Amino acid sequence: MADADDLVDRGNLRTFLAERLGGVDEFDVERHEQGFSNETLFVTWGDQQLVVRRPPPGETADTAHDVLREYRVVDALQAGDVPVPRTVAASEDGVMGCPFYVMERLDGDVMRFSELDRFGDADARRGIGEEMVDTLAAIHTVDYEAVGLGDFGTPEGFTERQVDRWTEQFEWAFEETTSEREVPEIERIGDWLAENVPEDPAHTLVHGDYKLDNVIFAPGTPPEIAGVLDWEMSTLGDPLCDLGWLLFFWLDPEDDLTTLMQTMAPSFTTHEDYLTRGELVDRYEEQTGVTVENQRFYRVLAVYKMAALGEMFFARYLMGNSDNTLYQMMEDGVPTMADHAVEIIEGDRPL
Repeated sequence: MADADDLVDRGNLRTFLAERLGGVDEFDVERHEQGFSNETLFVTWGDQQLVVRRPPPGETADTAHDVLREYRVVDALQAGDVPVPRTVAASEDGVMGCPFYVMERLDGDVMRFSELDRFGDADARRGIGEEMVDTLAAIHTVDYEAVGLGDFGTPEGFTERQVDRWTEQFEWAFEETTSEREVPEIERIGDWLAENVPEDPAHTLVHGDYKLDNVIFAPGTPPEIAGVLDWEMSTLGDPLCDLGWLLFFWLDPEDDLTTLMQTMAPSFTTHEDYLTRGELVDRYEEQTGVTVENQRFYRVLAVYKMAALGEMFFARYLMGNSDNTLYQMMEDGVPTMADHAVEIIEGDRPL
């Protein structure tokens, strides 16, 4: 595993920051250990705490780790209603030999699998869901033309392309995984999605990976989102794809807490004080004025996307490219998710 010195030339970074922020005596760089995609480095610059985002070392896909795209959207949102970190600067290459950008490090906490002690009462628990929905609504109501993101994506045909893209990912992974086990339900799910793509969906800025562990909550109470993180999948497209993704990772009290879901999603939202998935959708409609139609489609698409990622994880495990326990779990996890998607299609998992 790479450490900070493998990911940054400290001397070059110090010069880069000094030119923009002024010189300091205290300077340190530490690699953030969590995350599966872009690298995150915590930088102490005098009395300032900064974050550097850069691609992982080695070969990367053209768009999968496009940190400058991430910088562009975060920078465009600086003066609006969407909470994002303050941007400092970006560079295409020369300093680290790869693109990167620098932003402020926000004070607060990310909730991955554990509830924060300060949010352990009914009002705070309800407030977490309200903050998540209200912030998502703020993202989806950004005037993307006005903030300079009019060419940030191609929203026409976005939803159909999502189905095609994840179908192609399954096809790639199945070349490796079908010798171990098959998942015949996937073809049925993909066909159902292709036949049920909503006509003329709305076009907004979308985050692409909006869920609890991609926001940071400010210190204190009541819950307040200090910043939305991890914008590398953002584009212009169908906002209900974001909502469906959030719902997939939001467990309800009646959900079966399988080992798989407890590995991927926080189980604390099953407490009766939290908003249910249905209540999240109701609040989204209130905040945006949008009636959420075709909710089964967007929920199935979210499961399909996660299952495709899981099948790619399992393929990489079989190839010997990863010994991550989660990757190995996908041998049974993807069939479980496929069954989940079929149950949504058949109406057995209503909101």
